[in-house]
Amino acid sequence: MSREVEEQNRRLLRARDAMDRAYAEPLDVRAVAAVAHMSEAHFSRTFRAVFGETPHRYLQRRRVERSMFLLRETDRSITDICFDVGFNSLGTFSRTFREIIGETPTEYRLRHEPMVAPNCIQMWAMRPRVGATDPMRLSSSGEAGIAVPPVA
Repeated sequence: MSREVEEQNRRLLRARDAMDRAYAEPLDVRAVAAVAHMSEAHFSRTFRAVFGETPHRYLQRRRVERSMFLLRETDRSITDICFDVGFNSLGTFSRTFREIIGETPTEYRLRHEPMVAPNCIQMWAMRPRVGATDPMRLSSSGEAGIAVPPVA
């Protein structure tokens, strides 16, 4: 790997880390691209090439992951959870949640009880699978070809 590609990957990781830290805040491509010291268009293309999804979709998925935890582990309302994780409307939250998880937030809450396991196991078990139909596609964490059993 060339030094230039290595530096670009470091900048992308910094931007992704910034998204992970501020997932509940209003973020736009311009702000995140600035963290990576790239133009918006170049950042979006490069992010997708490296991580397999657009920055917007990555941010949506991170928000959904957090909402999954809150739906399972708290009795807070779905509306409160929606706004706490950074969505601006309940409709967008519900539609995005269903696209990523395959069921509505209400259905998810009814089917999943709080987990009694170490946090690292909970995070692994509840992580939405990226590219589930293509087992060799890289996940957002860079793992290739790892089979993740479905969560019952």
